[in-house]
Amino acid sequence: MQHDEVIWQVIRHNHCSFMAKITTGNFCRNPYNITGVCNRSSCPLANSRYATIRDHDGVFYLYMKTIERAHKPNELWERVKLPRNYEKALEIIDKHLMYWPKFLVHKAKQRLTKMTQMRIRMRKLALKTREKIMTTPRKEIKRESRREKKAETAAELDKSIEKELLERLNGGLYGDIHNILPTHFNKILDENELHAVSEDEEYEEEPEIEYVQGYDDLEEEDDIEDFGGFAIDESLKNNDDAPEDEEDMDSVRVKRRSESAHQKMEEDERRKSKKKAKVLVEVEHEDASERQRATF
Repeated sequence: MQHDEVIWQVIRHNHCSFMAKITTGNFCRNPYNITGVCNRSSCPLANSRYATIRDHDGVFYLYMKTIERAHKPNELWERVKLPRNYEKALEIIDKHLMYWPKFLVHKAKQRLTKMTQMRIRMRKLALKTREKIMTTPRKEIKRESRREKKAETAAELDKSIEKELLERLNGGLYGDIHNILPTHFNKILDENELHAVSEDEEYEEEPEIEYVQGYDDLEEEDDIEDFGGFAIDESLKNNDDAPEDEEDMDSVRVKRRSESAHQKMEEDERRKSKKKAKVLVEVEHEDASERQRATF
């Protein structure tokens, strides 16, 4: 038969693996302890009737232990799932711990309150974006820098060897028979083809041909030639006999302007006379046999 007082005397004064002694006090590391303090009322081993609340992946459960199941260690604790609503969880605790000691009921509600507040804070922290401080491993950085330098030197050596072999090959040092890897051979052929295609494109480039409408402009040019042809000839003739004095030059310029204006006036009158077509209208009356003609 289980005796709580004997168990507590052995645990408290001899040895307990869950006890943690610090300068501030004695604490309990047992996951079923409702307060976390090592004392007679909150010890889960020394109390045959005990209740606590535990968290499993964000879900809260009410654990209860009675003396009737002390002989069955696999069925020692009875577990009840608590809803996420805080008020409903309190109602379930009151329902299942109705006739239990008030100390356990009060501590169970207090533990539920603290755990709900902790869950809310965890959600807020998970939603926040915070800076993560990471250390820079110096050994790895040095190792990577050494590897990069070795790779660069190896690449430069390969390029220099390849360049030297190509120069010897182009110089005819190896003769007509060559043992070249197919990948390098295809690469050289592709480079030569690209070079040849670029040269052909440079030579084959021709100027672009454009087609422009010019019928409307030609008519205007013909009219200008009709206006200015005679004036240009007269000006050339006058230029041959141009006087050397400045006064004579001014008089010649005035004459040329008057002649060009007179010629323009005559050309305008000719065009107007050409454009105007004469219309002959005959009017015949029933009473008189005479016809009246009018020209417009």
